[in-house]
Amino acid sequence: MTVLKANNLSKIYGDSKNESATRALNGIDLSIEEGEFIAIMGPSGSGKSTLVSILSGITTPTTGNVTICNQSIHDMDRFEMALFRRRKLGFVFQEFNLLDNLTLQENVMLPMVLDKKETTFMNQRALEVMKIFGIDTIAKKYPYQISGGQQQRVAVSRALVNDPVILFADEPTGNLDSKSANAVMQCFEQINEEQKTTVLMVTHDVFAASFCKKVIFIKDGRVNMEIVRTGNRKGFFDRILDCQAIVGGEVHDI
Repeated sequence: MTVLKANNLSKIYGDSKNESATRALNGIDLSIEEGEFIAIMGPSGSGKSTLVSILSGITTPTTGNVTICNQSIHDMDRFEMALFRRRKLGFVFQEFNLLDNLTLQENVMLPMVLDKKETTFMNQRALEVMKIFGIDTIAKKYPYQISGGQQQRVAVSRALVNDPVILFADEPTGNLDSKSANAVMQCFEQINEEQKTTVLMVTHDVFAASFCKKVIFIKDGRVNMEIVRTGNRKGFFDRILDCQAIVGGEVHDI
């Protein structure tokens, strides 16, 4: 089943008639099937972050349209879009965006609180998701009491608690050391394989991208190439490096 479909997406910042206008995207078509695990990569300024911002309804395209579960997201008003994002989409960012005055469990519960769900259900559901990532035993702690890797696992739990149709991740390992990054990417791999969660991730990190099933390379606002994982992760890592050298951009280029 097609979860997300984008047609002829373009994004121009500034007056399109002015030479100083910036074209971030230039006619992108994209289709994402249920259960896919995709990384978006490309050199700095390639348009990858703009693309994901448009696909998730945060930014409006200059031209084109995005449908998620056969609903055109850019036809929604602000209230409808906010409700749709909360109930249908999950978000994980480089910054963990946890509230320090709430326990980890309460942070995970936040999307359900906004939907005014029943308290017993919210507590059970939060612990159920946290257990997947081995953080249910620290549920009563506060964000400032745990490591960055654990904080990101809390953020992933919060993003999943409402069973999103698709999970968007923007540089989820950007603030983590290699050990924590590995643990977080294993979490993404686990939810994709066991829960069949559809994941779309922007990353500059070849190591993180190697956990995915497909990598789409963006350059100059267009899809330049894509590769699909067929063997082990080490082999896919090497293929991503080769493609990155062709497309341009360093391993640490954001």
